[in-house]
Amino acid sequence: MLLFALIGLCLVLLGVVGLQFTYMFYVDRMYNERRKHMHDLELKSEKLSHKLHEAHQLIAVQNEKLKAAGLNEEEAWADVIDER
Repeated sequence: MLLFALIGLCLVLLGVVGLQFTYMFYVDRMYNERRKHMHDLELKSEKLSHKLHEAHQLIAVQNEKLKAAGLNEEEAWADVIDER
């Protein structure tokens, strides 16, 4: 009778180990996916930062052209908005 109890205990422990391995593989896969997602987000952030920097430069150039033409920035932008 003790032998059957020990065999049952071994099978239960084997099941627990199987669940732990399954969970470990799941956590590892999720970690890899999150790491890949973070890398993609970092690349996208870098591209957006570059685009923002270019937009700031373009606005600065346009403002310099407006100053050279003798126009006020707010008035010129109001005219642009009215035209659209």
